Amino acid sequence: MASMPDAWPRRVYAVVRQIPPGRVASYGLVGLLAGRPLAARAVGNALRRCDDPLVPCHRVVRATGEPAFPNHRIRLRREGVRFIGRRVDLARHLWSPRLPSASPGARPGKDRAPSARRQ
Repeated sequence: MASMPDAWPRRVYAVVRQIPPGRVASYGLVGLLAGRPLAARAVGNALRRCDDPLVPCHRVVRATGEPAFPNHRIRLRREGVRFIGRRVDLARHLWSPRLPSASPGARPGKDRAPSARRQ
């Protein structure tokens, strides 16, 4: 069983393994999908320590589309990713994962607090 400190990196690696060749995701998107919105820096820290060759770390880029490391740009180009200047063409290559649907029986807005202005 994974210890608590290992759980976060494993979730990050699982998300990154899902990014298909020719697509990229931002650090923030990976954090969101791994269960920690606003954790872009924590994603970067987890990927920096990754030594698993099956985790395509080069497919995770900054929110601006810039690869974090120069060799990542080379690897992305080999996968067919196009660049506009120094940035990935995010309109063409941003990964759009399928998000899990809401649980059965859940209705939008059902969890909201009642409005104080109702009459």
